[in-house]
Amino acid sequence: MPEHTSPPFALLAPPYAGLLALDDDEDFPEHPRAFRGAALVWNMEEGETLRHMDRAASRPGGLPLLILLPPSSRIPRFRSRMMALVEETRPHAILPHHPAPDADELRFLLSHGPVSLAGDALDYLRWRGLRMDQQTRRIVGRIAVLSEELTTLGAVARSVYLSRRALGRRFHDRGLPAPSHWLQIFRQLRAVRMLQESSRSLGDVARSLNYPDEFTLSNQMERMVGVRPSLVRERLGWEWFFESWLRREWTSGSLELHLRGFPPASAVPDRDPDPHAADADTTIRAKRSGEAA
Repeated sequence: MPEHTSPPFALLAPPYAGLLALDDDEDFPEHPRAFRGAALVWNMEEGETLRHMDRAASRPGGLPLLILLPPSSRIPRFRSRMMALVEETRPHAILPHHPAPDADELRFLLSHGPVSLAGDALDYLRWRGLRMDQQTRRIVGRIAVLSEELTTLGAVARSVYLSRRALGRRFHDRGLPAPSHWLQIFRQLRAVRMLQESSRSLGDVARSLNYPDEFTLSNQMERMVGVRPSLVRERLGWEWFFESWLRREWTSGSLELHLRGFPPASAVPDRDPDPHAADADTTIRAKRSGEAA
């Protein structure tokens, strides 16, 4: 068995200048605000056991996973587990082996996606533990697709052959956020992708998505997710943005289903723990400084 020279896990966090190694027994910060724009990097050359897979699979929501495969000579050892690996850990990307992963290349991958908004969003919700019946899942996926062109709930309801009232009742009865909220978050996720993949102005992005102007898009993003477009440009990835929305919906009571990693509502009176949590790299460095002292 080869000698491990570094921990298998590291964080790629703003300003994306390099990787911050994580010890095997180091806990992740609990609140998703700590991971705005960060990604977990798993170098399988340094560790590829079931214990490592469990650690990757149980990471907090909003923290995308980038997997670096081991050398080709070692891949046959876990080929039979590859499907389980993908299903359990839901990686943002799987990359071939490289002895010295480049932070700029990983940063580029983090800023691109989702490729299929409907498919990736539904996969993310399944990984987070949000269970929906098949018909409701299909409707959520359809709303994601329709969000490219439609801007009103009435138009969406007609496209799924339901009245607005029936559509709203279906989501309410299942403990899910209102259909209008799903439509708006999917429109904003499209804006996130445009802002991170290009240098287009906020006004250009807003107009391309049928917002009246950049102020409307910015204000709606602040209201629904709690961030401004300027932060979205700096903090790469879409999972943290989606996770922040899910947390706000849960905090307000619009999302009644308990997702993996959310503290019980009864245990947190305001349902919003640690609202001023630091970024991932700051949090972990501070933790290490305290241990050293």
